[in-house]
Amino acid sequence: MRPAESTPLLAPAAIAETADTIAAVQEPDGAIPWYPGGHTDPWDHLECAMALRIAGRADAADAAWDWIRRTQRADGSWATSYVAGQIKDDFADSNQCAYVATAAWHTWLATGDRAFLHRMWPVVRGALDFVVALQATGGQIWWARSASGAAYPEALLTGCSSTLHSLRCGLGIAALVGETPPGWEAAAGALRHAVGNHPERFADKRRWSMDWYYPVIGGAVRGSAGRARLRSRWDDFVVEGLGARCVADQPWVTGAETCELAIALHLVGESGAAATLVRDVQRLRHVDGSYWTGWQFAERVYWPQEQSTWTAAAVLLAVDTLAGGVTEAAFRGDDLPAWRPAPGHGSDGAFEDPQRSCA
Repeated sequence: MRPAESTPLLAPAAIAETADTIAAVQEPDGAIPWYPGGHTDPWDHLECAMALRIAGRADAADAAWDWIRRTQRADGSWATSYVAGQIKDDFADSNQCAYVATAAWHTWLATGDRAFLHRMWPVVRGALDFVVALQATGGQIWWARSASGAAYPEALLTGCSSTLHSLRCGLGIAALVGETPPGWEAAAGALRHAVGNHPERFADKRRWSMDWYYPVIGGAVRGSAGRARLRSRWDDFVVEGLGARCVADQPWVTGAETCELAIALHLVGESGAAATLVRDVQRLRHVDGSYWTGWQFAERVYWPQEQSTWTAAAVLLAVDTLAGGVTEAAFRGDDLPAWRPAPGHGSDGAFEDPQRSCA
């Protein structure tokens, strides 16, 4: 892990330019697809909304939130993908649904808008109730539910790690609006125990870099244990001067994974290495401020041939994290409920309520 230079990661004008490229792809109904004419999924849509907010595009971020509210289904879920306002894949991904809580908490930190939290609380509660209902007895959360209501009995470490943080954000929002959602604390405690201690409960996705660093972003592994985890497979995934591979066995570095890894590194005190990765990924920057999804370094070509909105969003969120902005606070979680032991799960169970007001 090499140190970074001390110059700014992105100038304010460059940040605004990148945000404008995301907003330019937004559809009239507020949806933010991967690229013009592509599909929209709730998780990446929300990540784009977060990036737009911190980059000063409140108009586009508000429109993105309006889309989330309008498209939530009666059971609290969203379809996995939409194209041109129509559902493409109608099953519901648990992590995609849970992420609304992380995005809402991020918006609260960015705006201090009490009315926004109260307006979004029914959306967050419906989504997390849907997700908690997919929890298995071992603490892991099944990755999806079909349109007919059947759970897909497989758990993904990346998705569950992200969902863990979303549950914690949901508990923080609940405390601020004066609600006590039943079952969320126990679900979060059991999920953290599974993520941190039982890799056998998750599908084997070790070739994917996200399974390596997401337990750090999600908060299950931090501090010295988090640093050790990231060092353990550094050489498998990080290509000097280029960024992070999406999968260990392919000559392909991707902007979003590189920036998410940078966030994980910063959260465990490796900020120099994190900044270097964000600098490395600037080779993916297009002349208009958007970002290519990845670079196939054996063939020396951008691949796929797209500038994805979620890659641009990941860059902006990483830059904000390393600058000590609200994204750092959102993922560090210092203002969220603290861990406390839960019966049957040792010292890594549920949470204590935060003592703060919604001022």
